[in-house]
Amino acid sequence: MTDSADDFAQITPESQKLNLKTKLAYGAGDLGPAITGNISIFFLLVFFTNVAGIPPGLAGSVLMIGKIWDAINDPIIGVLSDRTKSRRWGRRLPWMLYGAIPFGIIFFLQWIVPQFSADPSTNVWPLFWYYVVVGLMSQVFYTVVSLPYTAMTPELTQDYDERTTLNSFRFAFSIGGSILSLILAQVVFSTIADRQQQYLVLAAICAVISVVALYCCIFGVRDRVLAFEAKRSQAAATPSIPFFEQLKIVFTNRPFLFVIGIYLFSWLGVQVTASIIPYFVVNYMRLQDSDVPSVMIAVQGTALLMLFVWSALSKKIGKRPVYFMGMSLWIIAAGGLFFLQPGQIGLMYLMAVMAGFGVSTAYLVPWSLIPDVIELDELQTGQRREGIFYGFMVLLQKLGLALGLFLVGNALQASGFQANIPGQTTLPIQPDSALLAIRLAVGPLPTFFLICGLFLTYFYPITREMHAEIMLKLKQRQEKN
Repeated sequence: MTDSADDFAQITPESQKLNLKTKLAYGAGDLGPAITGNISIFFLLVFFTNVAGIPPGLAGSVLMIGKIWDAINDPIIGVLSDRTKSRRWGRRLPWMLYGAIPFGIIFFLQWIVPQFSADPSTNVWPLFWYYVVVGLMSQVFYTVVSLPYTAMTPELTQDYDERTTLNSFRFAFSIGGSILSLILAQVVFSTIADRQQQYLVLAAICAVISVVALYCCIFGVRDRVLAFEAKRSQAAATPSIPFFEQLKIVFTNRPFLFVIGIYLFSWLGVQVTASIIPYFVVNYMRLQDSDVPSVMIAVQGTALLMLFVWSALSKKIGKRPVYFMGMSLWIIAAGGLFFLQPGQIGLMYLMAVMAGFGVSTAYLVPWSLIPDVIELDELQTGQRREGIFYGFMVLLQKLGLALGLFLVGNALQASGFQANIPGQTTLPIQPDSALLAIRLAVGPLPTFFLICGLFLTYFYPITREMHAEIMLKLKQRQEKN
């Protein structure tokens, strides 16, 4: 790298739109977390209960412990990435560079079923602790690669509409990765009969793809990231703010609290629905395991197609109306799924497509709002602290998800859901109480979360005009310095 700091400074986000290569490279960075995260969201709970033979209450506890730990390590890594210094890689990229391979390896280890005892009844607790330990390690490395990646958004561009476009590319790869993982799942499930082998093969393929995609992102956005770092290093240094004072500023930033809430409720709807869909399709609709990915593809495929439509529409009418339209369709779909009867396969796919309209806005809108909040904080404090904002946003989101997954797992167990015995080819017949719990988790529960998200979006204070005023004041400050 022979470019000087002056050369980099000329390629600033303010003066030049992002080229297609940078957008594609940045989008590729979300492919790995999307593939692995999607497989975990859709299949990890059902893998624990139907393959490893762990009762749903314990399975939900494994996921809750992992999410709580994930929430704790997020702000730590966020602050550390803010403070990282590397002339060759900048602040964010070193984390992704050195964390990608361990991330893929630990993900694969989650899908092994070690035999600690020949007796399935005494094998449950050793398996529980194995998955707890591996889950904790997996969450650490997921954060190591994903949080610095998401914190790069405001460093790549400071244009209000360009950020929405950049997030469109990001979530095109994210949803595309989700669809790819489901296609792979469908192929693997259809060609391999043994359930344990199915997940091992699927995990290995997804791990390799994820690591390769992360490295494509790292080398593709490097010049742009270094351009921002060069510009930032030329700016006048401002006194650092103590960590606990930063926390006070973060949680007294009113728009940030709105964004946290919108993101939390949107993703509670997404992930609670995603974790219960396999049970809904197999246990309630009485279909096969190989049918589960096709239902999910209907949701994610629609979300992918609508992503760029919503992005273009948001430039004309704003992010808030787009969010309202998408979520309203999803709420109708959730109600339809609750009243669906076994055998109504066509209606199930129609509801899945309608839900996809809302899922795409859940991907797009909240992540397009957070950079605006970061710039408001920069105007108020004189510092850019992307890492801590992204870290605490995800912290609260994951704490909520931890509770949600814990409640879903324990609700299934309380309703009498029967876990599978490892090695058994036929799944147990579930009681009516368990089927009702599954229907409640796929319909009314997500609907409640989505309505809460709509309420917060309606009162979100940063408009396009307010953002333009923030950027004008920041520009005036930079010119004075």
